[in-house]
Amino acid sequence: MATEETAGGARKATKSKLFEFLVHGVRPGMPSGARMPHQGAPMGPPGPPYGGSPAVRPGLPSPVMEPSRKRPAPSQQVQQQQQQQQQQQQQQAVQNRARKKPVGFPGANEMPARQMDMREPQSDPTLGSNAKRRKMADKILPQRIRELVPESQAYMDLLAFERKLDQTIMRKRVDIQEALKRPMKQQKRKLRLYISNTFNPARPDADDSDGSIASWELRVEGKLLDDPGKQKKKFSSFFKSLVIELDKDLYGPDNHLVEWHRTATTQETDGFQVKRPGDVSVRCTLLLMLDYQPPQFKLDPRLARLLGIHTQTRSCIIQALWQYVKTNKLQDSHDKEYINCDKYFQQIFDCPRLKFSEIPQRLTNLLLPPDPIVINHVISVDPNDQKKTACYDIDVEVEDPLKSQMSSFLLSTANQQEIATLDNKIHETIESINQLKIQRDFMLSFSRDPKGYIQDWLKSQSRDLKLMTDVVGNPEEERRAAFYHEPWSQEAVSRYFYCKIQQRRQELEQALAVRNT
Repeated sequence: MATEETAGGARKATKSKLFEFLVHGVRPGMPSGARMPHQGAPMGPPGPPYGGSPAVRPGLPSPVMEPSRKRPAPSQQVQQQQQQQQQQQQQQAVQNRARKKPVGFPGANEMPARQMDMREPQSDPTLGSNAKRRKMADKILPQRIRELVPESQAYMDLLAFERKLDQTIMRKRVDIQEALKRPMKQQKRKLRLYISNTFNPARPDADDSDGSIASWELRVEGKLLDDPGKQKKKFSSFFKSLVIELDKDLYGPDNHLVEWHRTATTQETDGFQVKRPGDVSVRCTLLLMLDYQPPQFKLDPRLARLLGIHTQTRSCIIQALWQYVKTNKLQDSHDKEYINCDKYFQQIFDCPRLKFSEIPQRLTNLLLPPDPIVINHVISVDPNDQKKTACYDIDVEVEDPLKSQMSSFLLSTANQQEIATLDNKIHETIESINQLKIQRDFMLSFSRDPKGYIQDWLKSQSRDLKLMTDVVGNPEEERRAAFYHEPWSQEAVSRYFYCKIQQRRQELEQALAVRNT
């Protein structure tokens, strides 16, 4: 298919150019082997990824405890809620640590106190390359990288072209699907039918019984003239049934018919062959029933004269009836659903008035099977008669070859595997570029202010450690005596004793209640 190969080739070429630019830095239009030079010194990052103020990282919730006040032990329900919140905070911290782990420092999963499995899907070969769904946005280079490498604009141009090409192909696919849903007009072609026979005279010296008896053989074959399709249709695929009627006086009432009827398990063939004993010429009649798709019907003689149609599909017959109703203004002016029958309609449908929606049901008794094609042929056994082959041309309706081409285009998977491979390579390359960008920002921030950066990083690690190890409060402040001389300590002690008294009171009341009963 030219259209299919063109679309698949264009997509594959675009993917190849995208991957070639990302890996080798080859701009579209440059000669093979050329590379784009790196221009200019690396620019500074917009800011340290972990530097700045020691505020809580984006995505992490605020601390559970207030730094200036330590709350007493809450109730059981409150404890459960706090445990759930802490678990969510731990999961969020693990995700953030996996995304923001700086190069050269141990991560959360490398510390003995917090052993965790934080493997990413793309780093584990057991998870497969399709564990994470790829998106179009994952292939876009960040704006900061485009500023650092101006030549990357060529990659973005290729990406825009690929998006436009995918949209065009998808729109064409939708158009083809809609076109296939609608009935396509059948094309009329010529089917040439060949009817021939051979005669085998009796041989007295033959060893087998077949050669000692004279016999003839009749062959019915055919082909479609000017068939442009790549796959030739079999001769039997054009017919629903074939009946050969021989002379009843010669072969008797039980052996004079040869019948073939199509079934669900019929094997298509290029012709039919009939062999019978005999040494005299035989008159035969061939009855060929065409396999109409969609099915066609022969109209009742009265309806055929009225509409001027002999054999047609059901939908065309109903459309012709509606055209007759509109032409002769038979639709009721007050109730459009009804039709006032004229004298011809009254003779056919036997009623003065009917609904148009009733016509398909009433047509059932007026539609008959189409007439078969009748061919009279003489099976000649005269050796001097050279004219033993007869040719006939039959009008048949075949599908538009464009329909099969459109169906094969929708079902085609050519180049899909190669395109998917190139897509995965592009995504992996973009991910590696983003990782290199993070490493570069880290190195630049560390080189500008090593001391401040390490302090900020340690504070960030400390906050994450508290969330991941269920540490409540600030251990550094709690180990000093001044922490317990704060104004809140008196209130906390009072609440603690109050809770203990209430708990003991409930236990005593329960014990007294059990004893009294």
